[in-house]
Order: sequence, then structure tokens, then C-alpha cells
Amino acid sequence: MDLETEFGAIDIYLFDQILRGRITARDRILDAGCGMGRNLVFFLRQGYDVFGLDADPDAIAETRSLAAHLAPGLDPDRFRIESVAAPTFADAFASVVISSAVLHFAQNASEFERMLAGTWRLVAPGGMLFCRLASTIGMENRVRAIGPAGRYRLPDGTDRYLVDEMQLLDLTERLGGALLDPIKTSVVQNQRSMTTWVVRKRRAAESVIRSTARRSPRRSARR
Repeated sequence: MDLETEFGAIDIYLFDQILRGRITARDRILDAGCGMGRNLVFFLRQGYDVFGLDADPDAIAETRSLAAHLAPGLDPDRFRIESVAAPTFADAFASVVISSAVLHFAQNASEFERMLAGTWRLVAPGGMLFCRLASTIGMENRVRAIGPAGRYRLPDGTDRYLVDEMQLLDLTERLGGALLDPIKTSVVQNQRSMTTWVVRKRRAAESVIRSTARRSPRRSARR
């Protein structure tokens, strides 16, 4: 098997989710910020139920071309020119939503929240958000805060919106999610830190139970 032909330039941490059986042919997959479709090659080849969106018209043109080559007959409208902050796909649209190297392009905290909210809205209850984004983790002393809160200059010279571990843990709770894996970070020497955040969206019943548990005070036993 030619792995490059079969999988393309897939994110290695997304590949790991496939190997672990968390993404299967039963899933509907949506790549939110798909670029030119580098993470979709395997899924298209194998006939998975695949969708994507990106704000760059040229990127979507490339993804549609890729899909036409690897999965002839797929409706090109599955791949839409739109922002992750305001997608037109329905709520709870996909059981697997991919956000690979997208959210750190937010210009400030408000835009980050909108981008994340738009992406999370697409995840079905019980489904998974696979997210890779730049962070300060492991590089706290090598990034420099600039401009709006959350924006940093990285050692590689780029400017990004960066998260940290506590922020991701807080977001997981606020979104009504649960970590499927511990938060993992790869530090690229003198360049950047890239963090993998894999979250399952709790079903409504789970969220209600958890919310009730938080509100109910613990009562002391009385004799």
C-alpha cells in the first residue's frame, strides 16, 4: 500500500483517531476549515459521508476538484465557501467535526469564541470534535503577547491567537463536552506549540444530570 496515496497529507493525530476506531464509515464527517482537503483524502477514497467548508474560494475549488477525482458523483455543494463562525450546515450536522489549524487564526478572543461556537454547533450529541490549534503550552517563555488579549508573536515570526491548558479545560466544561483524550501538545523547537484537543459532545440527558449535580448541595447525614 502506498500510504501517501491512500491517506494524503493527513494530520498524524487525526490518523491516530482513525487507527483507534473513533472515526468509521458510519460517521458523517465535516471538515470545518478544510483548506484544500488534505485531511479528507482517505475518507473520500473509502466512500465516507464527507462535507467541508472554508472561507477561501480557491481552497474550496481545490477540495471540490479532489472530491471529483477521488469520489466521482459527490455533490460539489457538500463543500461550501463560508466561515466557520457562521456555517450554513444544520445544527448537530456531523458525528465527527474536524478543525485542524483553524481556530488560532482568530484576531481576538471574541472572534475565537464565534469561530469555536460555529464549529461546535455542527457536532451531533455524542459526536466528536477533533481540534488542532496553536497554544502557549510548553512555550510560555518564548511567546510574546501583542495587541488584543490572546494574540501572541511566536518564535517562528507569525502572530496567532493562542490558548492554554486551563482555557481548554474551561471551554470543554462550558461547551458541555468531555475530553476523549488528555490534552496533548507537540512543541516544534523554536517555532510553535501545536495542541490536540479531542472532545465528545455530551448528550442532552448527560448534560442535565451533570448540571443538576453541580447545583445540588451535598447534604450532611442526620441521625
